Amino acid sequence: MKQPLIHIFGGTSDARQICVMMDTAGIDYCLSVATPTGAQQATGIRGEIVIGRMESEGMVEYLRKRGTRMVIDASHPYAEQLSHNIVNACQKLGLPLIRYIRPSDIDAVEHPLIYKVANVEQACEVAASLGSRILLTTGSKQLADYVTRLKGKTVLARVLPTAEVLAMCESCGLSVDQIFALKGPFSADFNRAFYQFCQAEVVITKESGEQGGFKEKVEPCLSLGLPCIVICRPGHPFSGDDIKQANGLEEVQQFLADFSRQVTNKIGNQ
Repeated sequence: MKQPLIHIFGGTSDARQICVMMDTAGIDYCLSVATPTGAQQATGIRGEIVIGRMESEGMVEYLRKRGTRMVIDASHPYAEQLSHNIVNACQKLGLPLIRYIRPSDIDAVEHPLIYKVANVEQACEVAASLGSRILLTTGSKQLADYVTRLKGKTVLARVLPTAEVLAMCESCGLSVDQIFALKGPFSADFNRAFYQFCQAEVVITKESGEQGGFKEKVEPCLSLGLPCIVICRPGHPFSGDDIKQANGLEEVQQFLADFSRQVTNKIGNQ
């Protein structure tokens, strides 16, 4: 069986959109996601879906065996370690890499109630000084860090409704009154009602862009007078001759068109 030439690391709504673009263009690909939840996000695509986390060496072996010719990193903007592993694997194999950068709204948001911070530590430090009931809309990955750093506060966690995530919440000591298992994206009206329902005094979120409902999370805070702490995205320090940055889906589409032409020309010259 012929293996796809392009491998995508994803699990986000952006990754699914890229897969749909490739389906429309008739380009074969394989999509890697870390968890079954990521696979659910990609329901309906035509490409093969591979589930499971890979370390750098595992990626090298996998991509070599598959005969991959190009890699697309469409992972979550905050998945720093994964992106680092992808870069290392591509550099070892000499593979071209497209790093998809989700468009950001952070520079357009300025308000006295908005506090921009660099990491979880700073977010907790600021939140602790602003209120007692602190709502996290940052996912479950670093939940234990928040709970540890916000001792004495009531931590409210809005997380995905999966058994694994709920077990993590319980292991962190959260009660049923502190866990809100819901899957977004959510409208601004929904978030406004939700913030009021759980009686949040401070909201912590991430710079998740349009796909992550960033504005829909922030605007209700401002209308309700709630402090909103935004953890800004990590930088993008990776660079190299074979690493190209795609700012938005349109640039990804252009890179894919260029790749398709190169493959077609190579086949025609054989």
